[in-house]
Amino acid sequence: MTLPVFFAPARSYTVAEIATIAGATLTMPQLASREIGGVAPVSQARERDLTFVDSKHRKALADLRAGAVMVGRAIAGDVPPEVAALVVDQPQSSFSAIARLIYPTAARPTGATGVTGISPAAHLDRDAMIEDGATVEAGAVVAKGAAIGAGAIVSANAVVGVNCRIGRDSYIGPGACVLNALIGNNVIIHAGVRIGQDGFGYVPGPRGPEKVPQIGRVVIQDHVEIGANTTIDRGAMDDTVIGEHTKIDNLVQIAHNVKIGRGCIIAGMCGLSGSVVIGDGVMMGGRVGLADHLKIGSGARLAAGSGFMNDVPAGEVWGGYPAQPMGEMMREIATVRRMAKRPSKGGSGD
Repeated sequence: MTLPVFFAPARSYTVAEIATIAGATLTMPQLASREIGGVAPVSQARERDLTFVDSKHRKALADLRAGAVMVGRAIAGDVPPEVAALVVDQPQSSFSAIARLIYPTAARPTGATGVTGISPAAHLDRDAMIEDGATVEAGAVVAKGAAIGAGAIVSANAVVGVNCRIGRDSYIGPGACVLNALIGNNVIIHAGVRIGQDGFGYVPGPRGPEKVPQIGRVVIQDHVEIGANTTIDRGAMDDTVIGEHTKIDNLVQIAHNVKIGRGCIIAGMCGLSGSVVIGDGVMMGGRVGLADHLKIGSGARLAAGSGFMNDVPAGEVWGGYPAQPMGEMMREIATVRRMAKRPSKGGSGD
């Protein structure tokens, strides 16, 4: 039995074409006509593969067998003469741009069934609005008053709720559920995502917690990507908002009324409590937890595994549990380590 190929190259490119597209300097013009048909890590790259090496890993160039390599100017001289060296300012970024050209379906998901148009096995309410060029796959549900823009894909068994809006060229993955939400253009929502369910709002009552009605929405702006099995609660009375170009990993919980700015990166298993406000360009490592009503300033960096009980000023790097400025945390760790190494006054303790 032959192994399946899930992502086949769209086409091959010559080294000269890659240099032109990436704005790279080709140090060996005699290799300009070499064909590149794929990408690979340094250790596995062979004659038809493109790879990249940054300055931290320049030793890897000694055994390089790739057809071409993206490198910075500082290490271009270390590239073996039989490998085409493409000199760029940011090797990994340029490499990724070319990889997206060679493997377009890996960079942007397609439908689960491969069909186009409206599947006869989909359920569309007669009052739903579907623009020409949209795809709704088998088992998908598009409810009353919902609207799907041209070029959008609603994949198999996904649900688009009453009066929701899905912008043009957006993607709703298999089994995803979008309720009470307005989704912008070029948004990617991966499999199993849950958007627009009610937030966790309760008040004490005589027989236990009593639910606070959640009547807000979720608003997701253009070019956002949301990882598999992430959940985004609708607002209580305000909206939950995700700013444009923000990227959210798998298994993230975003509670009601959260406001996330533009261009943020949120890694897997983060938890954002209700009414948190995140500025633009914030980066969160995995398993970051934020208490409710916190404000995280634009450009802040939050270390993985940290728990936040206080606001974070713009541009600062914080970490720890409870989180604090990274410099303070490192000094405390260093102090504890020094204390642990001191001999006890009571002797060996034997």
